[in-house]
Amino acid sequence: MAYSQDLHWSQFNANPIFQNPGNTGHFKGDVRFSGNFRDQWRSVTRPYSTISLSVDANAPSIKNLGYGMLFFHDVTGDGSLRTIEVQGNVSYQFKLTNDSTHTIRPGINMGINHRQLDFNHYYFDNQYDGIAYNPTLPTNELLQVDRKTNFSIGLGAIYQFYKTERLNFTIGLGAYNLNKPNQGFYNEVIQRDIRVNLFGKGIYKLNYDWDLLPSFSISTQGKYRELVVGSSIKYTLINKLGQYRALYGGLWYRNNDAGILSVGMDYQRWFVGLSYDINFSKLTPASRARGGFEIAIRYILNHFKPKQITHRICPDYI
Repeated sequence: MAYSQDLHWSQFNANPIFQNPGNTGHFKGDVRFSGNFRDQWRSVTRPYSTISLSVDANAPSIKNLGYGMLFFHDVTGDGSLRTIEVQGNVSYQFKLTNDSTHTIRPGINMGINHRQLDFNHYYFDNQYDGIAYNPTLPTNELLQVDRKTNFSIGLGAIYQFYKTERLNFTIGLGAYNLNKPNQGFYNEVIQRDIRVNLFGKGIYKLNYDWDLLPSFSISTQGKYRELVVGSSIKYTLINKLGQYRALYGGLWYRNNDAGILSVGMDYQRWFVGLSYDINFSKLTPASRARGGFEIAIRYILNHFKPKQITHRICPDYI
C-alpha cells in the first residue's frame, strides 16, 4: 500500500482558493491574481518545487457570486513525480444580518489531476557493471504505465464576522478529494484520502499604526496531521490620499516539523510575502535545519467605475 499527501503551504492565507473554495471572490475588488512558489528539502535530496497560480473574480451581473480557477504544478523526489492540477471554483455569499456583519460563503471546487513518473531518473542494480554505474545498460525492469489522470471534487464554506477593516475574523472548513480518486499507476487501486482543513484568521487593531493578525490551519489526510499556528504583525506606513503601504513580520509553528519566519509588504494593490521554514524534526541531521523557501504574490484589480452624473434642466426664470 502507498500513501500520498496533498500540497501544503507555509503562507496558507496567501493562497486563498487552495485554502478553501469559499474564499473564491471573497475580497474587496473585481479581480484577484495570486501566485505562490515553494522550494524545499534542497539540502536532503532533489528539491521539491511547487508553483501555484490562481485568478478569481466577483461576477459583475450576479451579486455575491464568486468564480475562479487554480493551477498548480509540483515536482518531487528522484523520480521527478510530477503533479499537475487545474481546478474550477464557485462560491456564493449569504448575509446573515442586514448590515453584513455576519456572512457565510459556501463554495465548491472541481479539478483534473494528472500525475506521472520519469523512470529515466532512477538508478537500478542491473545498471552497475561491476565497477561503476552505467546508464546505457538495460534495467531489465518491467515498467508499466507511469501516468494517471483523474477527477476530484471538494466542498467548503467560510464564516466571517466583520466589524471594521481592522476588527474582523474568518473561520473556514473544507473537505477535498471527496470522490477519493484512484491515483495508482499500476493494477493496484490507491485512492487519494479525503483531506479536511479547518482554518481561522483575524485582524485586531493595536493602535493607530499597528495591527495583530493571528491565524491557524489544521489539516488531516489519512494518517497525516498538520497544525500551523502563529501570527503576523502589521505596520501601516501610509494610508491616505490614494496611497497605501504596509509592512508585515510573522512567526509560525508547524507541529513536530518547523518554525516559520515570514515578512511581507503591501504596495497599493500589490502584496509580496516571503517565508522560510527552519526544520527541527527528526530530519534535522540531514536537513541541517534547512526546510523550505516560499514566495507569495497577489494583485487586486479594481475596474474604473465612472460616477453617474444626473443632468438637471435649468429653469427658464434663472
